Formats: sequence, structure tokens, C-alpha cells
Amino acid sequence: MNRLLAPLAAGFKLGVAIRRAAYRRGWLQTHRLNRPVVSVGNLTTGGTGKTPLVRYIAETLLNRGWKPSILTRGYGRRSGQEMVVLTPAEERKADPLDVGDEPALLARALPQVPIVVCADRYRAGLLAEDRFNVDVHILDDGFQHWALARDIDVVLLDVTQELSDRALLPAGRQRETCAALIRAHIVVLTRTELGDPKPLEDRVRQSNPQAAIFHSSTKLCELVDIHSGRVYSPTAFQGEPVSAFCGVGNPKAFFADLRKWGFSLIAEESFGDHHVYIGEELLPIITGAEESAAKAIVTTEKDAMNFKLSARGKIPILACVIKTEIHTAEEFEKALISRLKPARQGS
Repeated sequence: MNRLLAPLAAGFKLGVAIRRAAYRRGWLQTHRLNRPVVSVGNLTTGGTGKTPLVRYIAETLLNRGWKPSILTRGYGRRSGQEMVVLTPAEERKADPLDVGDEPALLARALPQVPIVVCADRYRAGLLAEDRFNVDVHILDDGFQHWALARDIDVVLLDVTQELSDRALLPAGRQRETCAALIRAHIVVLTRTELGDPKPLEDRVRQSNPQAAIFHSSTKLCELVDIHSGRVYSPTAFQGEPVSAFCGVGNPKAFFADLRKWGFSLIAEESFGDHHVYIGEELLPIITGAEESAAKAIVTTEKDAMNFKLSARGKIPILACVIKTEIHTAEEFEKALISRLKPARQGS
């Protein structure tokens, strides 16, 4: 936390409270779609594992016979289009510059799910209902998006990062105080493979005793060569020296996970979240890895979406394909579906 920015954080807190009150009192309008909405969001800025959980929820709903859409603003996209519609299709690919890196990643992982990228999630939802006949919406990064009513609020909290009401933006990473957790129906504590979830679970209970709390961890599924597309097993480079780089919200957690998965890190480099790699930007990392006898360079799948480099070395650059694992998956599914069924019946 940056103490010098504490006065600005106080102003940010006041602004959030005023905006929330404006929606609560009807000064600003909240719209409701015809189909139920599951919001997946954070109390903090990125890096909590939100995108893998959006995928997990979408796959869970698909397996239960639901027809979900994903509504997202497409953070970081460079396209001038107000709305981008990703129609379901096999082998679907989307340009991160048009839709954002996370929607592009979801488009590839969930080819059967329509994705609508637009700042106005209400308009996006109406289009998804009309064009694709969906029966549920997944609202990406929606915990603070009060313009759209939702039926379930799923909130992610990273056990490697402490919560503090003094660490509001811009002094820290929190978007709201911990009291906001009272709005959450389901709380998922992520990266429990890297830390003790109990302190954070106790903090949630103080704010919201009724919330259903679940633990999750990050599983490495495979490694994919960014240039050739060759797929390696998750243990292919176990114990081998590798260099790593990433541009994500919580780079320390990524590097810690790599060690947990058995990699021997000899170099680490981090960039800003959603960083787009251009030109020969990573040439020093490639050269350094080769000079230090690394067997590979590893990064995240999200970074691979932003990889536009022509530079190639003698060793592979590998994207880590990951999934979220909910420790009590059946209970999580029951908690989700039990809240959705009444909402669908009432829609």
C-alpha cells in the first residue's frame, strides 16, 4: 500500500459510496435482463483467477444442459467497435486487439458459448438472448457493475493477497471495502495451493456469515509451444531449468505456481497486466535464457494471446494451460444451480 496516496483513496471510497447510493435510490437505473445473470467478480483489481473461473462456471452450466452466454467489456481491447459478437463456432479464434486478451482466451476455450463484448452489458445481454436464445448469462468482472441486475454474485479472493480497507485504489488494489462482501452469494478463495485460506475465510465470515465459501486451486493441464503449437505434458520440463515471464495481475503467484508445479526457475520477468508484446521486446529474455542453459521459457496462456513477436530462439516458449479446480465441486455446483433454478423459472 502506498501511504502517500491514502488521501486519494479516501476520495475514491467516497466516490464509490455515492455511486452505489445513486443506483440503490434509483437516481441511476439498474436494468434487468430476461434471463438470469451470474456475476463473476473481484473485490480487488485483477489477478485473482477470474477468467479460469468464468470458464469453469460456463462448462458446469453446459454440462447441466444450460445455454450460457458471456458478457464482457473486453478490458484492454484496441478496437473502435462499440460491440463485438463472437458467434459459436468450432476452432473459433478472436483477435485480442479487437476483443481483449481474456475474451479471446475464453473464445478459444469455449467455442460453443456466444460471447458479446460491449461496455453496455445490458445491450449485450439482450442481443445474446435474441440471437442465440441463451437461458443464462455469465457477467465477467461484474461485482461493481451495478447497471445490470444479477441473480448470483460470485466473488473471488486470492489467498496470497491480504485484504485491508486502507488499501483502496489508488493507494492499494481494493475496489471496495470488505463490507461490500455482504452482497456476495458465493465466495471462492483462489490459489489455496499457495497459502492458508483460513485467515481470509474468517474475514469473509465477519462481513457475510451467509455466503457459501469454497476453496480452489490452479491446475497445470499442459504446455503449448507458442510458435509451433506442439503440446507437452505438464511434467515434461519438471525439474528442468527454465526462464519465466508474464504480464498478469499477480505475477508473484504465477512464479510461485511454477515452482509448485516442479519447474526450476532461473529467471523471472514481469510486465504490466494485459501487456501486449511487440517487436523484439523479449529478445533479451530469450538471449538470457539461452546463455544460462535454460531448457525452455514459460509464460501464461493469457500472455500467449498478446504474443506478436517475430523473435525466436533455440529453446521453446511455452504457454501454461491451466484450469481452476474447486475442492468441493459438487457442493459448488449445487450452490450455483439452486440459486439459478428459481431465477430461470421467474424469468
